[in-house]
Amino acid sequence: MNRFKFSRLFATALLGWLAINAAVVSKADSSAPSTRKSPDWLRSAVVYEIFPRNFSQAGDFNAITARLDELQQLGVNVLWLMPIHPTGEKMKKGSLGSPFAVRDFYAINPAYGTTNDFKQLIAEAHQRGLKVVMDIVASHTSWDSVLMEHPEFYMKDTNGVIIPPEPGWTDVAGLDYSNPDVRAYMTGMMKYWLQEFGVDGFRCDVAPNVPVDFWEATRTELEKINPDVVILADAGAKPELLNKAFDVDSSWALINTLDSVMSSVEPAYYLKESWEHTYEQYPKGALHLRFTDNHEENRAVARYGVDGALATQVMMLTLDGVPLFYNGMEVGDATESADPALFEKMPVFWNSGGRPPLRDIYRDVIKLRKQNPAFYDGEVDWIQNTAPSEIVSYLRQDAKDEFLVLINLSSRRVTGSVELTNAAGFEVVNISGMPKPPVDTILPDFSLNGYGWHIYHRPSQ
Repeated sequence: MNRFKFSRLFATALLGWLAINAAVVSKADSSAPSTRKSPDWLRSAVVYEIFPRNFSQAGDFNAITARLDELQQLGVNVLWLMPIHPTGEKMKKGSLGSPFAVRDFYAINPAYGTTNDFKQLIAEAHQRGLKVVMDIVASHTSWDSVLMEHPEFYMKDTNGVIIPPEPGWTDVAGLDYSNPDVRAYMTGMMKYWLQEFGVDGFRCDVAPNVPVDFWEATRTELEKINPDVVILADAGAKPELLNKAFDVDSSWALINTLDSVMSSVEPAYYLKESWEHTYEQYPKGALHLRFTDNHEENRAVARYGVDGALATQVMMLTLDGVPLFYNGMEVGDATESADPALFEKMPVFWNSGGRPPLRDIYRDVIKLRKQNPAFYDGEVDWIQNTAPSEIVSYLRQDAKDEFLVLINLSSRRVTGSVELTNAAGFEVVNISGMPKPPVDTILPDFSLNGYGWHIYHRPSQ
């Protein structure tokens, strides 16, 4: 469900107001609860979102299992499976319906395979050190859900008629969390998948539509089964979700700003404004999922072009937070996403021609990130440059290493310099398939082609 498009105009306007008026955003209330301590392995993780129906022509679990070696070699270590349950037929959208219109939370979509196929996928993933996270749609069901036997489970209007959780979501009916039986059912269902199938956690769709205290109580129950369960929130700008219930949320404000920058509506320095605004909202240590591509957006290569998609994903891989890949983006797949791909069969085209060696490039950047704690535990220090409308520049550093990242978010060649008190010792990091800086350009000066980028390294001084 492409639910966040509407909020973009507001988000962009807010960031513009912040930049123009140099507003000071108050820090998170120090008396508020701290964010929960996410596991160390998650801070260095890379998540890969899979839409099983469109991940392959077969559209089943076995086709995912067949590509686990490729995913492991890419460097991802968390597989997020979009909903695997049977999809509703009543009032469905498109010819196949949305996977987020769930008919039975305890069942598997027969088009995806059997329970044994799913268990085999999980077992094979675990053998390769990959964790498996299931998508849970706790906010609503399809109109022909097995839960319709309990009309008291659902939200109703003043006339007692069951309604969607949002007016535009016509293919689903909203669940009523004021009913304790709904809470017990949904908690029990999540415990079932954790206990019977050994999944490692959950990604929770539209988490803000469900009361925070439900998520907190459910997490307590899930930890009794698996103390290391990881839970991702489909949410942004709701810090209380990270207090006790969730390990990471989605950085929607950043991607909304990025879309405006890449369409030349806003200057590149608005990304720094957006990042700082989120940083001030949340307690220190909060984790955010960093992405340019997912099931709710048109593909990044369609929005930004191939080179732009690469440059922006490198940004997500080198900022703080947990980076995300989606369904074939490592080969530059341009197959439709969101509407209509959520409702139709539109498989990834794995042999995209005329692309740079994206898989090799991403593999090297992921490896760089994982091998250097400066990227996942270190500070982000945004530094000034002489072309702030086109270039983002920041340092990732810890006690051992400093990495300087320069990314051109425009389609034209840009030259300039970065404001470094001492540029000595920086050397460009070699990335497969990427050119080195011109030999006559030495930091603090730079020269970047359209959507060009470089990562530099030196030992911390």
